[in-house]
Amino acid sequence: MILSMTGFGAGRGRSGEEQIAVEIRAVNHKFCEVKPRFPSELVPLEGEIVRQVKEGVRRGALDVTLRRGGETRSLFTPKVDLALAREYVAALKQAGDQLGLVQNLGVAELSQIEGLVSLESRGLDLEAARAAVKLALAEALNALRAMREREGQSLAEDLTKRLATVRQMAQQVGALCPASVEEYRTRLEQRIAELSRGIPVEPQRLAQEVALFADRVDVAEELTRLSAHFEAFERLVASEEPAGRRMDFLVQEMHREVNTIGSKSQGAQIAEIVVGMKAEIERVREQVQNVE
Repeated sequence: MILSMTGFGAGRGRSGEEQIAVEIRAVNHKFCEVKPRFPSELVPLEGEIVRQVKEGVRRGALDVTLRRGGETRSLFTPKVDLALAREYVAALKQAGDQLGLVQNLGVAELSQIEGLVSLESRGLDLEAARAAVKLALAEALNALRAMREREGQSLAEDLTKRLATVRQMAQQVGALCPASVEEYRTRLEQRIAELSRGIPVEPQRLAQEVALFADRVDVAEELTRLSAHFEAFERLVASEEPAGRRMDFLVQEMHREVNTIGSKSQGAQIAEIVVGMKAEIERVREQVQNVE
C-alpha cells in the first residue's frame, strides 16, 4: 500500500551514560532530503544519522532533531577559574590591608563573582552516543512509518474513490458519442432540407459527411488509453514501492487524454462531463503530491 510523505516520529535510545532523544518531522518533497539538527558534539555522527534515515525513508523532506540527555549524570560540569580567583583574593586582601578591614572572604562569596564559575559540556562518549543514536533513530523511524502508513491508507481510499468517479464519467462519454453522431446526422439533414428548398440530397453524399464528422469526434482511442492509465494507477495504489512520481506522470497523461476528448466533443452533455472529469483529475493530482 502507498505511503504518505507527511508524518512524525519520536524515539529514545540509551547506551551507558549516553541518552539520545530523536524527533523526525516529514513533509512533501520531490526527493529525500534530510536536515539533521543536533548538538555540536554529535557532528562526527552526522553521516551515519543521514544514512540511517535515508535507509528508512525513500522520499520527503525530513527535519531530524537530536538532543542529549541523562538520568544518572548531568550533561554539564562546573569549572572554576582558579587564576581569576587568586587575583580576586589578592586584590581584596590588599584593599582590606589598606583600609584596615578584616578579610573574611570565603568560597560562597567567591562563587557569586561573575565569570568565576562556568558550566562546561560534559565530554562525549562517542561509541556510547553512536549506539544510543542508532536505537533512538530506529524507534523514531518506526513511529514515522506507522503514521505514514495510516495516512497512506486514507490516501489510497480517497484516490480509489476519485478514480472510480472519473472512470464512470469516461464510460458515460463513450456511451454518448454514438448519439452525438446521430444528432449531427439529424441536424445536417434538416439544414440541407432548409437550404435545398425541397431538392433531394444524395444519400451517399450525406453519409460521407456524417462519416467525416464521426471520424473527427471519435474518441475511442483516447478512452482506451484512459482506461489503460486507470488500470496502471490502480496497480500503483496497491504497490509496496514508492509510487508518487509515477502516479504524477499518469495523472498528467489522464489530463492530456481528457483535454483531447474535450476538444473533439461537440455535444453540450459530453462537454459538461469533460469539465467534471478535469476537476476530479485535478483533485487526484493534489492528493498524489502527498504520496511517497
